[in-house]
Amino acid sequence: MAVSEKRILVIDPNTKIRKDLETFLKNENYYVETGRRLTEAIKKISQGYFDCLILDVDLPEMKGYEAVSILKNLDPKIKIIMTAEKNTKRLEAKVREQNIFFYFIKSFGKDELKLAIKNALNE
Repeated sequence: MAVSEKRILVIDPNTKIRKDLETFLKNENYYVETGRRLTEAIKKISQGYFDCLILDVDLPEMKGYEAVSILKNLDPKIKIIMTAEKNTKRLEAKVREQNIFFYFIKSFGKDELKLAIKNALNE
């Protein structure tokens, strides 16, 4: 495990984005696991503890905001950062109705995401 004991799970169907986030977070000394589907998130959260989940809104099985209650039932303490490629007022309203920590638009750049993760992990 990396120097930090903070564990982050990244679930994103886009392989390039998932790998980029994994590399970025490992360089920040986080322990990172990844997956592309909701089923992988459920399996990984059920099997181990994660401090933070970075979850894309467009999952193959359902919308990420629809999955929040399922994931929170598995681990009520996990901090969820929901990500989206493009934002609309309707999408943002749906996401913000959920019990998530932060809503991140991918085009904003990684500095804002890094700050959100640090805040989620109380670093």
